[in-house]
Amino acid sequence: MPELAEVERYRQLAETLIGRTVQSVVARDAWFLKRGLTPRAARTALTGRRLDAVRRVGKLLVIETDDGAGPNLGLRFGMSGRLVVDGRASIDDLVYEAASESERRRSRAERETSRASNRPVTAWDRFALRFEEGGDVRLRDPRRLGGVELDPDETALGPDALHATTADVRRAIEGSRAPLKARLMDQRRVAGIGNLAADELLWRAGLDPARPARSLTPDESRRLAHHIRRTLADLISRGGSHMGDLMPAREAGAVCPKDGTPLVRRTVGGRTTFSCPTHQR
Repeated sequence: MPELAEVERYRQLAETLIGRTVQSVVARDAWFLKRGLTPRAARTALTGRRLDAVRRVGKLLVIETDDGAGPNLGLRFGMSGRLVVDGRASIDDLVYEAASESERRRSRAERETSRASNRPVTAWDRFALRFEEGGDVRLRDPRRLGGVELDPDETALGPDALHATTADVRRAIEGSRAPLKARLMDQRRVAGIGNLAADELLWRAGLDPARPARSLTPDESRRLAHHIRRTLADLISRGGSHMGDLMPAREAGAVCPKDGTPLVRRTVGGRTTFSCPTHQR
């Protein structure tokens, strides 16, 4: 699923769009447009605009137009969204993870039908921009859980996790009885950490995901901030949130890649969580 690492790869690919001018907007799926945006309003707002910059805040991709004079286009990728530029995607496939226990009960065939795929299925292209210079950019989302909006409210997001300081992390967890993992995945506190990255970075940091967030010592907070930045940078360079060292062991009966202890599988903050009872405390 698209987490910070995937959306950062999308941002890098989207930089090839800078300088192009929107010739037309394709928005066949009105439901995919958010915060009152309609297909007609999207066409009116974006046609003729030049794309000048691409930014990422957590899992949100922001495309700026006309040197700030035009609207910002916000793209959210949900659990299966991919960015396709001129027919090319920076991520060929996304690891499917059930969002709920009911989805986990479905048959394997049904899960595979929902799985994010790199197949060029036109029906999965929820939104697209075509350019005067040629080419296009598309948001392809098999599961239809992402969205498009104009001038997204970036103030609703916490500091970007890739650049989170120790002070940012302390503010995110201080005073909270919530499980540490749940607090880190709260996008209002720290933007960009998803389920796979959370398990990976907490495993590397040696911290129990279910531990009350406020129980961390100053030294543990510094260690956590270090591993957040380092783990996310590593996952970006490897090609996605599913490329972590813990990922091959996220299955029943697996053992910790560090010390061989059987991993614990449980639900923390509403998400399936894997952790080591020996070195994560």
